[in-house]
Amino acid sequence: MSEASPRGTYLAISEALRRGIEEGEIVDALPSEADLVSLHGVSRNTIRRALKVLETEGVLQSAPGKGWSVSRGGDRRSLVERMTDVIAEDSLAVGDAYPSEAKLCERFDVSRTAVRRAIAQMEGTGLLDTVHGKGRTVRALPTQTGRP
Repeated sequence: MSEASPRGTYLAISEALRRGIEEGEIVDALPSEADLVSLHGVSRNTIRRALKVLETEGVLQSAPGKGWSVSRGGDRRSLVERMTDVIAEDSLAVGDAYPSEAKLCERFDVSRTAVRRAIAQMEGTGLLDTVHGKGRTVRALPTQTGRP
């Protein structure tokens, strides 16, 4: 990576890989981790974190001895996009309670870490508010781009 990312280098790499999948540049198997390290100029740990984000979201799967490949079927949108859609799907209005982390983990079949990352991004774009001890509420309704 030629420049630092305020979101974290591994998140920028996972987004670049996601775009490659969505645009059809990556169809089946991903390049090896070593090739991704060389391509992005980062450590193997950074690449693995990026791959794990996409695995958690169901975009990628790993097979021992075969490497990483694009998952077949399912919703390939990012977890943030799917969690943003919860506002419309559940007919939530500004000020309404947003589902708990536990319910989101169950709904999307992802880890609590993945849910927390997505919530942090949603809070960063102004969609959600968190009140300590009270949970999260909808702060703004998403537009077509997923941002308020």
